[in-house]
Amino acid sequence: MFRKSLAALSLAIAAPLASAQSVSMCVFDVIGANGDVYNMVKDYALEMKAHGVDFQLKPYTDEGVAIGDFNAGQCDAVAATDIRIRPFNRFTGSISAVGALPSYDDLKTLLATLAQPKAASLMKDGDYEVLGIVPAGAGYLFVNDRSIDTAGELAGKRIATLDYQKDAIHMVNYVKATVVPSDITNFAGKFNNGSVDTAYAPAFAYQALELYKGIGDKGGIVDYPLAQLTIQIIARDGVIEDDTAQKAREVAWGMYPQAMNLIESQESGIPEEQWIRIPEKDIVGYQEMFRQNRLEMRDGVDGAPSVYHPKMLSLLSKIRCASNPGASECTAENRE
Repeated sequence: MFRKSLAALSLAIAAPLASAQSVSMCVFDVIGANGDVYNMVKDYALEMKAHGVDFQLKPYTDEGVAIGDFNAGQCDAVAATDIRIRPFNRFTGSISAVGALPSYDDLKTLLATLAQPKAASLMKDGDYEVLGIVPAGAGYLFVNDRSIDTAGELAGKRIATLDYQKDAIHMVNYVKATVVPSDITNFAGKFNNGSVDTAYAPAFAYQALELYKGIGDKGGIVDYPLAQLTIQIIARDGVIEDDTAQKAREVAWGMYPQAMNLIESQESGIPEEQWIRIPEKDIVGYQEMFRQNRLEMRDGVDGAPSVYHPKMLSLLSKIRCASNPGASECTAENRE
């Protein structure tokens, strides 16, 4: 009798897994199947099995190929950086707006807000839906000369710039630096072999992509977040039910501590002498420069289409002003 009951219980537990919906996902990780991002997505997929979704993961080391395969219908979902996600959801793709989230506390507030059911409608854009957002770390400026510590010093310098990232290209032009078109597979090599003077990346790239080689004896990392990068999971709308999609976003939000532990470990693993600390008086000027760039990227400049979603910029502004109400932007007439 006991054996029969145990068998019935086992079947009851296994039933949701057996009937789980199979969903293919292309996963970008510059390291591949052994990378931290891929392993985090594996944890996400494992937890989603309990909610009736069996994600079949396929690793990619080239983000462009992963997005291309998703567009071609080779997978139902894709995990990639928010910069590449922008064409599918401009709202969540604007999280990495330049200088918009100066601290991880602000990022935490944002992601907690976006994981709530009341934000569900914003997770859909056309034929696509965001199923989760996980931090990937702040993007910092890596330089081969420590004297490049102000915006003025960037004039004339060669910057490895992702050729599909319109806001970064605009920012490089704004500071009168030189855009060197790059992609995520080759920007590190260009910095390390000296063909560019600067590159921007999260802290993980210091070791994983060996950016310490490009820094050498004279360079460093400017300690100011240019942007908060995230990994976002996008699926075609309707691939999974709305209730399950909301649960997927909550599962991703539940991974925030795990992601931040990893990011903090990566940042603390960089030797102190490699960081270039920015004086507080200079930071105020940078923040206003970034804000002017965000406004231009929201409204479009010189006939170019808008890049940033106005609703996201407004939300980010409210979060910044809640944590720093004395900032001049909080009373500016052209506040985001």
